Amino acid sequence: MKLQLVATCLFGLEHLLGEEIDSLGYERISTIDGRVTFLGDEEAVALSNVFLRYAERVLIKVGSFNATTFTELFDGTYNLDWDNFIGKLDAFPVKGHSIKSDLHSIPDCQAIIKKAIVKKLSSIYGISIFPEERCKYQIEFFILNNEATLMIDTSGMPLHKRGYRRESNDAPIRETLAAAIAKTSRPREEVLLWDPMCGSGTIAIEAAMLMNNIAPGKNRSFAAEAFPFIKRELWQNAREEAIEGEIKSGFEVFASDIDPRAIELTRKNARLAGVDGTVKSFVKNAIEISAPGRRATIVTNPPYGERLMERSEAEELYRKMGMHFRTLEPWQAYIITSHRGFESFYGRKADKIRKLYNGMIPCYLYQFFKNNKR
Repeated sequence: MKLQLVATCLFGLEHLLGEEIDSLGYERISTIDGRVTFLGDEEAVALSNVFLRYAERVLIKVGSFNATTFTELFDGTYNLDWDNFIGKLDAFPVKGHSIKSDLHSIPDCQAIIKKAIVKKLSSIYGISIFPEERCKYQIEFFILNNEATLMIDTSGMPLHKRGYRRESNDAPIRETLAAAIAKTSRPREEVLLWDPMCGSGTIAIEAAMLMNNIAPGKNRSFAAEAFPFIKRELWQNAREEAIEGEIKSGFEVFASDIDPRAIELTRKNARLAGVDGTVKSFVKNAIEISAPGRRATIVTNPPYGERLMERSEAEELYRKMGMHFRTLEPWQAYIITSHRGFESFYGRKADKIRKLYNGMIPCYLYQFFKNNKR
């Protein structure tokens, strides 16, 4: 079956996600903020869920149409081929979002879409009551600038939930964002990657998974595994392909933190992720790190002064980081924070800044890769 698939992502990760889709061999159709649409089939549903490192969800696009009124929303929804997916005993709850559109009431949109799907399926199956007791098809709508797109979620739990982080610290970075930051830092086997404020170890673990070519979704389940039109062997084949593609890299990651509890958590998570042989974790103050004679890249997510630390405490930490990290040059540093004044406290202008989102928090990835040591 030919399908249009939509992979969603955190804002700022569209380029990396698009490259991943290309590497799987699928044709991209369009890219907007937070989502990439591409062509695929049933196998693509399995492969994209297992392999996409920067995606939050993979959805099947059922169709799209213009909707400025509830009548247009109802009619557009009714005209789609829901029976290609949903059987007469299946569940089909509705949720979604509306941005910059005339139809802004989410509850009303949900009710209209549900009513239209029920009427369409009733006309096909000849029933008026749907028990909704078998396979669950989560319907998602997205209305942007009055264009409604209706989709079916294939992922279930968001894809950033890899399965290894069963516990975390108080302000964890999302796994998909951590993977993107690690990728942006250009990891190489001959260069040590060091997160000196590792928390629950997410950046270090994602870097190790990336360099050992460990598929992020190989150890978790997905909603679409229950869809009868997707053969179970496709999921088995995707996981087997993931296992066969793993490598044992010479890449090394240090994950340190001043808090012993963070190190204990990092070690536990690294074992669950299967990268405890790559990630070396230990207690260390971030402003005391050193590794004479080694090339290294610092990649870290320090406190923002929002959920952890007071703002003034975070700013003082940034000052100390800047003073100490400059003594480590030509080491490079990739630091993400929501603090817009980070550079002034760090004491150096970044060579490049990239705006990203940690969940709903707008952040900035400050990149220091040029050697300023005199």
